Order: sequence, then structure tokens, then C-alpha cells
Amino acid sequence: MDNVTVSQEEKGTYSEETSESRDARIVAALEIPADFNFDLPDPEDEAIEEGEFQQQLDTVWKICDRFDLQTDIWRGRVLRAVRDREKKGGEGRGTGFLNWLKNREITKSQAYALIQLANSADTLLAEGQLDPDSINNFSKRAFIETAKAEPEIQKLVSEAAQKGDRITRREVKQLADEWTALTSELLPEEVKEKAADGSLPPRHLAPLVKELEKLPDLHLTEITKEVAESPDIDTVKLMTTEARNLAKYLDSAAQVQTIRDSNVEVELALEEALRLDCINVAADLVKQATNIEQLVGKLFTTWKRMGKVADRLYVETGASNPHLRSLLNCLETLSQDIIEVKLDDGGETLVRLKVMSSHNESEAEG
Repeated sequence: MDNVTVSQEEKGTYSEETSESRDARIVAALEIPADFNFDLPDPEDEAIEEGEFQQQLDTVWKICDRFDLQTDIWRGRVLRAVRDREKKGGEGRGTGFLNWLKNREITKSQAYALIQLANSADTLLAEGQLDPDSINNFSKRAFIETAKAEPEIQKLVSEAAQKGDRITRREVKQLADEWTALTSELLPEEVKEKAADGSLPPRHLAPLVKELEKLPDLHLTEITKEVAESPDIDTVKLMTTEARNLAKYLDSAAQVQTIRDSNVEVELALEEALRLDCINVAADLVKQATNIEQLVGKLFTTWKRMGKVADRLYVETGASNPHLRSLLNCLETLSQDIIEVKLDDGGETLVRLKVMSSHNESEAEG
């Protein structure tokens, strides 16, 4: 694949190549026959040991995974070429590209996902973050995750692939967690040291860092102090949960209009919740308050629209349409100022809501 990247510098080389030589390079890059046939072990053959049976199947699976990745990269490049050609000279506002997809039964979302994969591959290759010869060591999902990762993580993954390591999403996540644990300024040195020597697995530290990044500096001190004093897995998990609840509380409180319009000291209420060890309950409360406000807003908008639609249907119907009038009368309990809804089939639980908006009142006074 090192001879078929599509960077700007290589366009001149491409134009000098013949069609046959270019096709030969593509086939060589794939390194897998287009028409391959595997000799799978017989599942009923008891002479084959279980370990050997699994190993043979795993080998075939890896080859298919590799072929799938490289095929999708090339499909993405093909689709990108079709799209770019349309942009440059097409007169049908993209219809040529869409027709191309339709003829091959490819959805637009699938096409752009493949184009993104091709872009990621070319970017990694062009920036030197990835050796073309090591692409075969990636699973498809691992390659996509690597393309989305930070440059530092891409470098770590690429180095592992160049050593011959098989790269799956697990390896990408593991390397990402290690990099996060060893480089984050939010973790105390005591924790980083334990992460470096392996006594504190980085996979437990990455979620903590993710939650700490959501918090203002004011709320970081106590959590990092606790982790520094007891740098073990249980403390890390506990502080991760506390940091997550803190972030939820602060985020939800900022969204609640009722709180913003009041004189409530959100930070002081937070301190009290922390002291009483009920921050998770407080976070849930403000989250539910956010949900209530959003639901009321949606209810009011829908209620007004239903009223307008009902009025329109009433005007367009008459006594000669008794069934439509019956429908309007039936739904009147949902479009009037007092809304009535039965929450169960038996009608034992009836909810009445009275809509009294200041906007309606001001209109009435006018």
C-alpha cells in the first residue's frame, strides 16, 4: 500500500504510471488473491485438538479481517474520486454521485463512512504516523479507532503494529488508557508512578481522568487528594463515581431555568451534599428537574399546535360530517385549558393538568 497513497506529492507519479502497472501495485498491496478459498478444519474431526482447531479458524478470520479493511479503504477512495469528480464538473448537484451509489446499492451514509475511512488511512500514511506495511496487522475496527485517536496515541499504536503486534480495538484502548494515565496533569504523581509500574492498571484511571476533565478546578482538589493518599483500585473507582456525580450535578443545575431564576447557592448546596454523602441523590434531583422543564416545554408547544389544528379542522367541517365532529369532541379533553389523560386502561388513574401561560394571560388582557 506504500505505492498507492493519494497524497498531493504523489499525483505526478500516478500520472506517469500505466493502468496496468497501477493495477499490479493494487493487487500487490492487498497481498491476497481476489478469489481465495480456505481449507477450514472439519468441526466433526475429533482427531484435531481443540487448540489447533481454534488456531486454524483464527488465522482465517484474521486474513478476512485484513482483506475487509483494505477493501473498504479502496472502496472509500473510489467513492471519493466519484464524488470529487462530480464536484468539479458535475451539473446535476451531486445526482451523478447519488446515481452511482444507487446503481451499486450503497446508501449515502455507508458511502461517506467509507470515504472517511479512506481519508483516515491517507492522513495516517501521509503524516508518517503509520507504516504502510503494518496496515495488515490491524483489524478494521482497530484501524478506525486509531484514525480517531490523538496523534500521540496514533504513534504508540503504529509503533506496536510495526513490531508485528496484532492490533485490535482492545490494544488501541489499552494504549490510549496508558497514555492518558501517564500524561494527564489531573492525576497526582503517586498515581502515575503506580500506573507506570503496573500496580494500578491504566484502564481504571482513564475513566477518572475523563470525569475530572469535566469539573472546574475548585472541585478537583479534594478528589485528587483522596486518590493521592490511597492510590488503589477501590479508591480510584470510588472517586470516579463521585466525580461523575459532581459533573452531572453541575451540568444539570446549569440547565434548570427554575434554579437560574432563583437565589439558590448551587455551590453551597453542593458542599452540603458532599458533606452528607448524598451527592448522587442531589445530582439525580437536578437531573429530574431538567427533564421536567424540557417535558413541560415540549408539552406546551405540542398542546398549542394541537389546538390550532383542531380549530382548523372544525372550520373545514360541518354538521354533514358527524364522525369528524365526533372525533373533535373526543379529543377536546387534550386541547382545552384543562388536559385530562387516563394513565391506565381502567381509568383508575386520571391526571388533570391546567395550562396557564403568562403569554396567554397577557394576550387576553390586551
